[in-house]
Amino acid sequence: MGDTAILAEDLVKTFGGKVRALEGVSLRVEQGTVLGLLGPNGAGKTTVVNILTTLLRPDSGRAEVAGIDVLSHPSAVRRSIGLAGQFAAVDDVLTGAENLTLVGRLNHLSKAQARTRATELLGRFGLAEAGDRAAKTYSGGMRRRLDLAAALVARPLVLFLDEPTTGLDPRSRIELWEVIEDLVREGTTLLLTTQYLEEADRLADRITVVDHGRVIAEGTSSELKARMGGAVIEVRLADPNGARAAHRALGGVGDGEVSRQGEVVQVPATDGTAVLSEVVRRLDAAHLTARGLQLREPSLDDVFLALTGHDATSGAEPDAADPVRAAGDAPSSSGQSDTLVNDSSGGRA
Repeated sequence: MGDTAILAEDLVKTFGGKVRALEGVSLRVEQGTVLGLLGPNGAGKTTVVNILTTLLRPDSGRAEVAGIDVLSHPSAVRRSIGLAGQFAAVDDVLTGAENLTLVGRLNHLSKAQARTRATELLGRFGLAEAGDRAAKTYSGGMRRRLDLAAALVARPLVLFLDEPTTGLDPRSRIELWEVIEDLVREGTTLLLTTQYLEEADRLADRITVVDHGRVIAEGTSSELKARMGGAVIEVRLADPNGARAAHRALGGVGDGEVSRQGEVVQVPATDGTAVLSEVVRRLDAAHLTARGLQLREPSLDDVFLALTGHDATSGAEPDAADPVRAAGDAPSSSGQSDTLVNDSSGGRA
């Protein structure tokens, strides 16, 4: 703890001369900790990851990973990192064991070392019984675990996970969270991008919120939630029209900006009980009947909505940061563009 494992300063990236994916993003991740990079689709999360993992060059700014300058010494950076991107880098034709052995060989392990490492990781990720099956027979959760195992074959000092649980069912997501938590307990430094606020809440030591290519908030989960005050009053109306009327009626109530999302109006309040009485009085005066009324502790969802004006799953089109799409090509279905393996100079590309 205390040593900086990942550093980014004023990163700027433009695609096609028009799309400003990053507008001066800076972040720092201490060794042995987890940073959750949080934001909606199109916020710039994947662009940051691709720059830090040497898949993209920024237009300006600087970055270091494991104390190594990303632009000056990319091969050395690649020897120190692992990456599991948005698209699982799994060959469907190969078995699970063959996938991991292939990655080991590409990382210059001997045949024996690669097979041993594959066996070890299959066991660790609960895939030992499926190791001899073709990856195309794997469930979504099994594929993501295999993809994460592949990122760990070379025993990286720093691990990047780009929305690792997107598309997984709740059970598979929780299983993958448990695997990630084990890695963190062992001292792995992790940068995790996600649009699932509960994921950041559970896994991250610190959170950086990005939107439209800018950092808009930083801190621990508790620090970010503290911005919302002591509690949140949630009023659910019968329809969006009623919610709009309630939003107008409740303006100025509480200790922060009243927000609305669909049929729900949220009121931040330090003294929740007292403000709740005022909310009920104003709704009654406006002849509005709430379908539901709840006083609860603030969540990261509340923080994100207050900061950006929209929830974490809305936003622009998916990140323009995919290195293959940025170059004008469609990504392969297997996601091989996200794979980091040793190049001839000893790095991983």
